[in-house]
Amino acid sequence: MAVVGMDRMVGQTLFSLMVVVVLLLAISGSASSSSTEQFPVDGKVLELDESNFDSVISSFDYVLVDFYAPWCGHCKRLSPQLDAAAPVLAALKQPIVIAKVNAEKFSRLAQKYDVDAYPTIKLFMHGVPVEYNGPRKAELLVRYLKKFVAPDVTVLDSDTAIKNYVEEAGTYFPIYIGFGLNESVISNLAIKYRKKAWFSVAKDFSEEIMVSYDFDKVPALVSLQPKYDEHSIFYGPFEEEFLDAFIKQNMLPLALPINYDSLKSLEDDERKIVLTFVEDEAEEKSKKLIKILKSAASANRDLVFGYVGIKQWEEFADTFEATKKSPLPKMVIWNRNEDYFTVVGSESIDEEDQASQVSRFLEGYREGRTIQKRISKSSLLGFINSLIGIRTVYLIVFLVGVIMLIRNINKGDDEPLGVGSQDEVDRASSSVSESESKEYKHGEKED
Repeated sequence: MAVVGMDRMVGQTLFSLMVVVVLLLAISGSASSSSTEQFPVDGKVLELDESNFDSVISSFDYVLVDFYAPWCGHCKRLSPQLDAAAPVLAALKQPIVIAKVNAEKFSRLAQKYDVDAYPTIKLFMHGVPVEYNGPRKAELLVRYLKKFVAPDVTVLDSDTAIKNYVEEAGTYFPIYIGFGLNESVISNLAIKYRKKAWFSVAKDFSEEIMVSYDFDKVPALVSLQPKYDEHSIFYGPFEEEFLDAFIKQNMLPLALPINYDSLKSLEDDERKIVLTFVEDEAEEKSKKLIKILKSAASANRDLVFGYVGIKQWEEFADTFEATKKSPLPKMVIWNRNEDYFTVVGSESIDEEDQASQVSRFLEGYREGRTIQKRISKSSLLGFINSLIGIRTVYLIVFLVGVIMLIRNINKGDDEPLGVGSQDEVDRASSSVSESESKEYKHGEKED
């Protein structure tokens, strides 16, 4: 009888658990249905606030959020582009929803997601925000965002499919096509770098395609930089270690124009940067030097080659003591912190036989004939001010003001406040005033 009673109790317990599971599934399905009804994917830009933001982000796998201010001119120009892109993105097999937040009105949301300039656009992928630095015209924005919902590896079965794939991919990401490769060979790396590049394998193609992409045997992995009209070929070995090295080396063009966005693209790259400063990137003599830098880069893959026009980004160049008054072009090695290196005997490059001078610069660096220098701190203020938002500058001003106010209130007390000397506060106040006066430059974020 005891055994029968025990079986009955177990049976009742299992039945109760099944009922609970069924109820939970019903509730979950009901919640999912209600959230879908509440936020339909109808191609319209959703207006978000503090009451519905989290619900929208959790309801959709991909949400592009525009944090704007009503008075911002750039925001006003962006708005119709988002309106035009929204129905196209909503119609994708894996839809991308576009939403916007009045960051001035809902400042808590803006602070939570580090919004310090307008407009700030963030792509939420499965709830995780990533800053969007792509194009802002509707057609290009759609093409850019399709990358994030594309298959990890696309299989191409004809010349036409290859040409269409490259055209649709656009120019904002490098493209890797494995000719005669099985998708399993590059699938792991395609997942690893899916946010940074397109990956595909071509199963069927003609000799015409081989000629156009400049490879003469298979298997071969071809990397394309459409924006810079560059390509590179890898014939193996196709172990993951060697494939990974090739993919990483070709994520960037041979010579990278340095600006705010391109610096951010270097965050995961551990190589030192060969920086070349010219007066104006657009000048013909600068373009000739850039071609030489590309040749040097192809032979020195352990380094990143970048160039900066003083006309294009004067604040950045000034931190390395490169100005219009200094001898130009100028080359340095930068390790992406406060230190950089000049090469003895190669402090500048004249206009004659620049290829030999670039070679001597690299040779001197390899042999250790360098002088270590620190980035100019007075100039660094302007550089930092170009990277951080104006709200951050205002916050620094506010904090310094509070410190000075507290010191004035406690001026008559016997025990001084432990916040440093008056000279230090004065210096801090002076530095902040200087940084506040700098013009704010942050790509499109000028408001």
